[in-house]
Amino acid sequence: MSESPQDNKKRNVPRRDFFKSAAAGAAAIAATGPAETAEAASPAPARPAVLPPTVAQAQAELGGSGAQVGAGPGRGFASDFMVDVLRSLDIDYAAINPGSSFEGIHESMINHGGNTRPEIITCLHEEAAATMCHGYAKASGKPMMAMFHGTVGLLHAGMGIFQCWADRVPAIYLVAHNRNPTSVVNRPHSAQDMGALVRDFVKWDDEPTTLERFAASAVRGYRIAMTPPRGPVLLVVDSGLQDMRVEDPSSLRIPELSMASPPQGDTNAVREAARMLVDAERPLIRLGKLAWTSEGWDRMIELAEALQAPVDVGGYGGWADFPSRHPLYGSGGPDYAPDVILGLELNDMTGDVRRARANGGRTIGVCAEYLFQGSNIHDFGNYAELDLTIAADGEATLPSLIEEVRRLTTPERRRELEERGAGIGRAHAAARTAAVREGRFGWNKSPVSVPRMVAELREQVRNDDWAMVSGYQFTGPWQRRFLNFDRRHRYNGDSGGFGIGYDSPASVGAALANKGTGRLSIGIVGDGDLNFSPGVLWTAAHHRIPLLLVVHNNRGYHAEVMIVERVAGRRGRGLDQSHIGNVFVDPEISYAKMAEGYGMYSEGPIENPDDLGPAFARALERVRAGEPALVDVVSQPR
Repeated sequence: MSESPQDNKKRNVPRRDFFKSAAAGAAAIAATGPAETAEAASPAPARPAVLPPTVAQAQAELGGSGAQVGAGPGRGFASDFMVDVLRSLDIDYAAINPGSSFEGIHESMINHGGNTRPEIITCLHEEAAATMCHGYAKASGKPMMAMFHGTVGLLHAGMGIFQCWADRVPAIYLVAHNRNPTSVVNRPHSAQDMGALVRDFVKWDDEPTTLERFAASAVRGYRIAMTPPRGPVLLVVDSGLQDMRVEDPSSLRIPELSMASPPQGDTNAVREAARMLVDAERPLIRLGKLAWTSEGWDRMIELAEALQAPVDVGGYGGWADFPSRHPLYGSGGPDYAPDVILGLELNDMTGDVRRARANGGRTIGVCAEYLFQGSNIHDFGNYAELDLTIAADGEATLPSLIEEVRRLTTPERRRELEERGAGIGRAHAAARTAAVREGRFGWNKSPVSVPRMVAELREQVRNDDWAMVSGYQFTGPWQRRFLNFDRRHRYNGDSGGFGIGYDSPASVGAALANKGTGRLSIGIVGDGDLNFSPGVLWTAAHHRIPLLLVVHNNRGYHAEVMIVERVAGRRGRGLDQSHIGNVFVDPEISYAKMAEGYGMYSEGPIENPDDLGPAFARALERVRAGEPALVDVVSQPR
């Protein structure tokens, strides 16, 4: 592999010559047909496009530079090999906001890779690109890729990367820069140690300096991302390396991907956990981010039914890996005092320890996090004094734990467990009935109540294989009360990092994963959330990603309103000014018009609850036909 003087010169082009090179590339495409103009070279595009210059125009621009128009594409570039490496990893999509530091890989994806596997997904902000990968991975079970331009792109992407990390979700992130101080990629866009910008919240990062090293690092990074506890990885690539010519492409080899088996719990420890659970009078199972597969979902049901123990999926931040209408779904009832608490993939069980010890009980933790000790208390939780700690992947450990529970359960104990389970089921049924009754308050009021919004949506998708691709957000528990989460893909989970701005781009990413599967993707997103990345609406429209977005438009950050009210009340001050800095009215924002401006079908703002059903029905017709749609619902704060 070598670099010619012409290659080096290309990376240091002045601005005018840069535009000449761009014109030459466009003209080369135009010259593939017999006609002299781009208009005559191919049929008219399906949608408006920027017209490239004609061959004559491009040649005039090139002047005496010596470049030849229509000479054909270059061959044997390093970035072509990089794309081949990415293709070997079965990466279907690459989300990008274009940047000059990764122009080599960008061009190779288009012309060498044919814009397939990975296919480029155009984003209008780097945080949206990073977060699309987050939502996509949870829906598909495998990583998506995003590319960023130097410091500026990586800093923009940082929040999305952080939430992906906090949620323990795999993603492949690539950032490019050029340390050459005379490069067109200028110094403010480069860094001595680019990975340091996000190293605290990626699982692993590397800056390969050769093609051989890039191949090994990309394959290794994929395996690291997918090995529990999962997480995003970052590759830093110099733009100069991308543009080097390869004298003998056959000399380069792509390592074969070998995935690691998820670690299972130690046999003796699993047996002890099973004994503690079977002997317990009031066991409780608490879930974190557990099931990556439908098999894991099924195993979780098997364990709960074998123990006849309640399953608490947690609130905001959980993945809800258990059917919401199952009799054992819940915390056991208001009087249930657990004597053994089993935490599966909970990285902080300090509260569970306090609760169990208050009842004279014990705690068990099965978590892959124990295999990956971190650097700060914020991300990795507090130290919990568990009675039994099993450092293993929770989902991979379920089969052996279920087997041991069944082995230890005698027929007599089975009858006792079933009697306990029946009582738990009655308590849960009563709690759900009361919750649904509570949701009827304000049913016909305007602004629209959140329970009414969710219930109207339920009626429209009864016969669909739907997936809620947004998180818990601020619709509270109403999704779980009014929707039947009876399969793993019904609910995609929250951000993990508790930050606003996740739901809208993550919904688009998950809908991209569901595209072509027959699943109907639905996202209920906050108005505050959508305002962080509104450009993702254009991405959904441009790439024809079927998705219904329902905007919970309460015209403010009402959690913060209540927080300021609470502080003012505690200090003995008035509450009438608590809205300042927390609401966005005067003028009010129309998200329906926003979506229309980005080219998406939209309805609203809907203020009359009786108009919800028809509006949802019309929007869903568009989604079922393969396009995105948005319904703007003016709703109650909670």
